[in-house]
Amino acid sequence: MAIPPAPELSIETEHVSPLTAFVRTLTRYDAGKVVPEIAIRNSLGFVLALAIGTLIGGPSAGVVAGTGALNISFSDSRDPYVIRARRMLLATLMCGIAVTLGSLSGHSNVTAVVLATLAAFGAGMLLSLGTAAGDLGVITVVTIVVFAAKPLSPLLAVQSGLTIMAGGLLQTLLSVALWPIRRYEPERRIVAGLYQSLADVASSPTPPSRTPPNSDQFADAQDALTSLSRDHSLEAERLVYLLNQAERIRLSLLNLGRLYRRLSRDPHGAASAEALGIALRSAASALHSISGGILEGRVCGEVERYQEAVRHFRSRDHGFHSTFFNAMVRDSRHQLDALGGQLRASACTVTDEIVRTDQEENWRLRFAGRIARLQANLSLDSTVFRHALRLAVCVGLGDAIGRSLAVQRTYWIPMTIVIILKPDFTATVSRGILRLAGTFAGLVVATVLFHFVHTGVVTDIVLLSVFIFVLRWVGPANYGIFVTALSAMVVLLIALTGVAPREVISARAVNTLIGGVLAMLVYVLWPTWERTLAGPAFADLIDHYRDYFRAVIDAYNEGSLAAIDATRVSGRRARSNAEASLDRMSAEPGMTADRLIALNAILVSSHSFVHAVMALESGLYHTKKVPPRPETRHFAELTDETLRVIAEALRSGAPLTYDLPDLREAHNQILLSHAPGTGRYTLVNVETDRIANSLNTLAEKIRKWTSLQTKAALPTRETAPLST
Repeated sequence: MAIPPAPELSIETEHVSPLTAFVRTLTRYDAGKVVPEIAIRNSLGFVLALAIGTLIGGPSAGVVAGTGALNISFSDSRDPYVIRARRMLLATLMCGIAVTLGSLSGHSNVTAVVLATLAAFGAGMLLSLGTAAGDLGVITVVTIVVFAAKPLSPLLAVQSGLTIMAGGLLQTLLSVALWPIRRYEPERRIVAGLYQSLADVASSPTPPSRTPPNSDQFADAQDALTSLSRDHSLEAERLVYLLNQAERIRLSLLNLGRLYRRLSRDPHGAASAEALGIALRSAASALHSISGGILEGRVCGEVERYQEAVRHFRSRDHGFHSTFFNAMVRDSRHQLDALGGQLRASACTVTDEIVRTDQEENWRLRFAGRIARLQANLSLDSTVFRHALRLAVCVGLGDAIGRSLAVQRTYWIPMTIVIILKPDFTATVSRGILRLAGTFAGLVVATVLFHFVHTGVVTDIVLLSVFIFVLRWVGPANYGIFVTALSAMVVLLIALTGVAPREVISARAVNTLIGGVLAMLVYVLWPTWERTLAGPAFADLIDHYRDYFRAVIDAYNEGSLAAIDATRVSGRRARSNAEASLDRMSAEPGMTADRLIALNAILVSSHSFVHAVMALESGLYHTKKVPPRPETRHFAELTDETLRVIAEALRSGAPLTYDLPDLREAHNQILLSHAPGTGRYTLVNVETDRIANSLNTLAEKIRKWTSLQTKAALPTRETAPLST
């Protein structure tokens, strides 16, 4: 059976100069991070902790309790209550320990510097466990250096630690206050958001040259619902089941989108494509209805309309134009039927009971995995380890310099360093600029307020509540806004203890400037350029795609389906890392348009490959399994070898040889095979063609990339990727 060749990939990229990309980083406003409800409860927690602490122990105790509430507010989120509570309680404990140790270390300059240095190294290493762990490490270091500036006796140090923990516990309590009333509301919102995003996919099919839609959203949802693995209540298992169905629906929609595009391109396929488009729009309505049903617990009434659209597609006369056209129509019917079953199952699950499943997960294995990840990064070949060393040296140096200066509140020097210094150039420089600009803007605001508005403690508390609301409301969307609000708030907070605002403002300005300049200077002396990390990051992506491909092929060979989900999720994370690496590299000085375009072309080719593998996976769920032909097994072996060689070339930066396996000839053998039941292999025939085309294109783009890298004479061992 003749299969039309897969179309060449369309490489679309917008090239901007590194300066333009850097300016975009500075001015980026992420509206998705604006969550008013979090800002309201964090502001309330801060004000309550400040007021209660002041009433019980005086202004100083109030400031310490308020500081605890403020620090812990950065760990708040819309995550499920279990995850949220665990993270905030851990942050509370770490802050309490940090206050106690910092206050005790302040009696000796040497002890204080050593403690700050070790804490900074630990904070840097925590990045290997994710951004949430890294943020907790930063907060801990900041707390240590702040409280080391005022030595206390052991008794008072412990009391201060308990006071700051009390503020953190109050903030945590407010965050999870609705847990008994709306126990699964965060999880329902997450799953409902997935179904709404699937409705968008059904309305606007994604072309294969783009990232599979909603990948990060699905990965985040998997992480968020991990806490339900040991919860065997009906509602918990309902949500887990809906998440699993959403994964299957996504695969069906991606394949229906592929079939819609192919039918649209066929000279005789306009009417069939229109009928399929009607079915997809009906599916979007059904998914929107299911999303609302998850949130509100109501019956989903749009699934029947989808069934009518499917009946219309199945009953119409599509004509007989070619074997391939008929195969596309048949595949469309199969996919529509599969999607119908998934929609009905999801709609029924919203209000009806489901079969209980056992998804017990061993926390010891997860803990051992985190320890292993930390150990794997204890090497100079790890970006995280290099960042941890750089951060430790810089914080220790900044703390030592501050303690030798005749300037007040020099703890702002190491504090600024630990906040600014990041593993990559773009984040470090952009945060440095925004930190300095935001600090001075905040100090100006604080000066004006004290001159015109300051009338007493009540007014100061009102102003503090306003600033923390702004900080937690729009601060997450732009770091400059965050720093401006934070700087003004800190001045007001310290002024409550009786310190003159003028003294606080001048000290903060001088020390922030010293810390910011020192952090950026150390980074310039020992940089980590993203351009040296991009190849290994893309190699990790290819390795994870290879695992996913093998898991799907093994399932066709009567293997288990269980391994597919894990490899798909890890592939999403790797793709997100590769995309982030490309974004960061675009803002680095000295980057050229041709190298960015070449790397973007590699990313686009990988999208086409993973779309094809996802299409193959969908075939496992909606048709009866048919043993793979020998030619297909041979093609899979060559594909696996091609992916291995491509990943090695990306990781090493060495030129890719031209003696790769001949995937095109292997695919021709698939088409020429005459095994019984060949007519059932249409999906495999088409998607192996896409795989051959995407990998051949990928190889050519990698050859161009490695050639450009060689011409640029980049260092080969400046740094290495994060070990996992």
